[in-house]
Amino acid sequence: MNGLKQIIATNITTLRKEKNLTQLEFANELNYSDKAISKWERAESIPDVVVLKQIADLFGVTVDYLLNEHSKNEKLIVIEDKIKSGTLNKISLSLLSASPIWIVATIIFSLISIFKGIYVWYVFYISVPLTILLFLIFNTLWGNRRNNYIIVSCLIWSILLCIYLSLIKYNLWQLFILGIPAQLAIILWSTLKFKRKK
Repeated sequence: MNGLKQIIATNITTLRKEKNLTQLEFANELNYSDKAISKWERAESIPDVVVLKQIADLFGVTVDYLLNEHSKNEKLIVIEDKIKSGTLNKISLSLLSASPIWIVATIIFSLISIFKGIYVWYVFYISVPLTILLFLIFNTLWGNRRNNYIIVSCLIWSILLCIYLSLIKYNLWQLFILGIPAQLAIILWSTLKFKRKK
């Protein structure tokens, strides 16, 4: 068991350093304390299976990879290939998932302009917050959760802009004042730290 602890410790340490993460940054990614990371890297304890899976996903390797010894050349190949292909696939899937929103908006716009002679630009305004909401969902599943604060900010301001543009003849610029307390709440929310201690 001590040999396995040392192998996991070495792999975690090497992967963390190759990704240029400090122990604190790595701990924040996993929602753990940096003390737990330090214990893992000193082979004093090992993460449970669920956390091993999180670590493997974070570095673009398999759990099996974390449990076995590797040469330095092998590590570089595994990391580069898996992270690049995994990230590219996730970005492509996110963009592909957003395309139906814009296709539907274009069809609605085209049909109304052809049959009614009216240009309903607001279908495109509505598509922007819907697309941002979809990106929020995908980022929550796959991405860096710290980016959610930025995405939520974009979502709030895009909704306000959408409402403003839909009612532009009334010049309701005061709507944007509503975004200020919402933005302050997001900033304060982003400063909160949630950690699990193990």
